[in-house]
Amino acid sequence: MTLSLDEYATLARRELPEDVWDFIAGGAGRERTLAANEAAYDTVCLRPKALPGFTEPDTHVRVLGGRWAAPLGVAPVAYHELAHRDGESGTARAAGALGLPLVVSTFASQSLERVAREASAPLWLQMYCFRDEEVTRSLAGRAAAAGYEALVLTVDTPFMGRRLRDLRNGFQVPPHIVPANLVEGLAEGARADVAASPAAHSRTAFHPALDWSVVARLREWSGLPVLAKGVLSGDDARAALDAGVAGIIVSNHGGRQLDGAPATLEVLPEVVAAVAGRCPVLMDGGVRRGSDIVVALAFGATAVLVGRPVLHGLAVDGTAGAHAVLSLLMRELADTMALTGRATVDAVDVSVLAPRAMHLRHLELP
Repeated sequence: MTLSLDEYATLARRELPEDVWDFIAGGAGRERTLAANEAAYDTVCLRPKALPGFTEPDTHVRVLGGRWAAPLGVAPVAYHELAHRDGESGTARAAGALGLPLVVSTFASQSLERVAREASAPLWLQMYCFRDEEVTRSLAGRAAAAGYEALVLTVDTPFMGRRLRDLRNGFQVPPHIVPANLVEGLAEGARADVAASPAAHSRTAFHPALDWSVVARLREWSGLPVLAKGVLSGDDARAALDAGVAGIIVSNHGGRQLDGAPATLEVLPEVVAAVAGRCPVLMDGGVRRGSDIVVALAFGATAVLVGRPVLHGLAVDGTAGAHAVLSLLMRELADTMALTGRATVDAVDVSVLAPRAMHLRHLELP
């Protein structure tokens, strides 16, 4: 019996080749930001509530007009087939069965159309923008045609960060796994370049000089709302709003871009204050327990996204494993809400947080 996300990670590591594990688990540089994302939650205490007066809390939440079963979704992560052959379609089935959204990566190992056929809950498409504008335009239009409800523009990745584990391993995506959304129309050699070395491909293919005007273009090409993912400051949040985004995702790319960037939980209040209720504020990074979701909500998040844990579940047991991971987080979320006396998601606010205990240096022990 697997009872925590940490246990799923341990089991997944046994299942995956070492270089694949490192590609999924690793971060940039010395991995300070990667570690900080999880550690931030350990600095926060929750305040229990005596006799709350209800049984099961209602975890439902509305985001951009969609109703989610919990303030929880699947973050965009590339190449789900690295973890299991079920891939993104399996993740979509798992999330959909629970009423949770999935953000599909540009670098998915299965096409966005194939994933849409398996989905029964909201789908968003994560967008990188390419030097070849037609590639970006095509992705945006395809997402709209396939029924996706929003685009998620990644704003922190003009190129992929320096990920030392991948460099040491000489990591390459196995030849049977391809970026399914990008290979159509590419010459055979270009296909190999895209698939084999994600970091090298990003240096040549990603648009290196984007500004916020891209938000309007994505909206024009797709007719869909656009969220900005990778915001870590109030200034960038205000710039995103001025550009017309429909939502903001506080993210440091799972610690995979700028090593030394702050943990997402640390900057969440600054971004929430800058947004001042004008759009939803989501966050990812370090969420490993249902209680972490409550902490994020207390700091002002509308919802959270999780990435690596879902791949851990896939690696352990395919679609069923991804479903189990998300179910576990939902159960822990409901339990934490009940124990803190919060009957609905809207009732979770800063008052759920407790000050950390001071050292009782003057206490005389018998």
